[in-house]
Amino acid sequence: MEFEPSLSWYDLIHGFFFFFLSYNFIIIVILFLLINITILLAYILLIKRRYFHCKCDICYSYVTSSWSNNFSKICDWYANLLQNSPSKTIHIHVLDNIITANPSNVEYMLKTNFNNYPKGKPFSTILGDLLGHGIFNVDGDAWRFQRKMASLELDRCSVRSYSFQAVKEEIDNQLMPYLYSKVEGQVVDLQEIFRAFSLGTISKFSFGVKIEPLLQQLVGPFKDFSTSFDLATKLSAERALEVCSIAWKLKRFLGIGKEKKLKDAVKVIDIVAMEEVIKQRRKKLGTSLSQEKDLLSRFMESVKDNDCYLRDIIVSFLLAGRDTMASTLTSFFLLIAKHPQVETNILTEADRVLGQGQGIVMYDQIGELTYLQAAVFESMRLYPPVQFDSKFALNNDVLPDMMNTKVMKGTRVTYHPYAMGRMEVLWGKDCLEFKPERWLDEDRVFIPQNPYKYPVFQAGNRVCLGKEMALMEIKYVALSLLRDFHFVLANSFPSHVPRFAPGLTATFDGGLPVTLCTRKKYISCLAK
Repeated sequence: MEFEPSLSWYDLIHGFFFFFLSYNFIIIVILFLLINITILLAYILLIKRRYFHCKCDICYSYVTSSWSNNFSKICDWYANLLQNSPSKTIHIHVLDNIITANPSNVEYMLKTNFNNYPKGKPFSTILGDLLGHGIFNVDGDAWRFQRKMASLELDRCSVRSYSFQAVKEEIDNQLMPYLYSKVEGQVVDLQEIFRAFSLGTISKFSFGVKIEPLLQQLVGPFKDFSTSFDLATKLSAERALEVCSIAWKLKRFLGIGKEKKLKDAVKVIDIVAMEEVIKQRRKKLGTSLSQEKDLLSRFMESVKDNDCYLRDIIVSFLLAGRDTMASTLTSFFLLIAKHPQVETNILTEADRVLGQGQGIVMYDQIGELTYLQAAVFESMRLYPPVQFDSKFALNNDVLPDMMNTKVMKGTRVTYHPYAMGRMEVLWGKDCLEFKPERWLDEDRVFIPQNPYKYPVFQAGNRVCLGKEMALMEIKYVALSLLRDFHFVLANSFPSHVPRFAPGLTATFDGGLPVTLCTRKKYISCLAK
């Protein structure tokens, strides 16, 4: 008697489907392993090729991370190397990166031979997913167009008045009420507060749209945007630290690891830029763009229906207006908390210029506060919001330092404001001290420094267009807060110099935790 199989069509289809899935699963696993092995091998081979080609101490320290035995931050290691270099210039061969703290080299890059040192395609690729074709990530005609548009608007007196009013309203209606609610000994993170505040001011001034009130940013669902923006800038910056760009490019192609996180973060940013800003602005304005004072409206007039381009402009302005502003204010209040005499000097000057206990009421008053300006510039000397800036050489070149440093085509060339602020040859033996007086003459008049010695606002053709309005906001916020509050560093903040988190702008790892009390209460406590 023969055996008759009793398999049904269902069993056959189910078995085939199971086999197909199992087979594909194995293939996917094998492909995943092969790709990761390829990335690892490419990374190792590139390191070996560069490392064995160069046996210098600097490259060895970078590859092995042995620099961290003596320095807590890589920027301090760079500063030390540059301080001890006769030309104030070093070459990290494994990164194909020339780093300089020499003002002559900085002027040569940013002015004398400007056309040979664009941002370059490597830089644009690294930041392309976040910044797109925004002003900080393009060269040539695209850069000139955006810069011209921004320059025409920022130079208008009406725009300066509008920005002053936007900052004033945000301080009076958001920042001050929020801080007054925290005066009962609570620990607050000033860095986080300044980020939220700066987002409010830049969105109102640049886009004509109030994205979210400060309190809702800190505790509400809109915090997702700030978190995503911070993550996107952090992960974009980490791309630049890779010895082998193949690694992050393959991960981006496969949508895995940090690149997947970056993609997800950019999606959140895109939703806010497209839905919350561009569409809402169009809905509100209709066809009356020319009557509006914000920068976005001016660009919308010229760009018309290219929302992707407008999105890139928005993200660039957010990076400039939110992150650099928050970084500068955070560093300033860290130094003020450590130097109570500077705090006293600022308030004494304000009483003399504005009147006893009076605040700023007009834009022009800010320029009269020279000691406050000196304190702000001194703070940025020690803690510039952008610690370094890189260009890529279009052609072979020679820098004008004493060693005539050779630059090969395609080499990354970086000037380092953080290190330059710590150069004895530039600022004297007290260069590590916080001394606003170094910016004042005998008559207490503010004395500007050579912008190539102090390239905090860049210099030459790429000098920051929003410099004056940024200084206005920083000084307005600083004086408003110091008038009403006294800040004390929380016990959780390290007593030594702060550590920085990876990012496009300088960010304190762990924030700036402080406690605060009202100025009146502080004065009464001192009197007892």
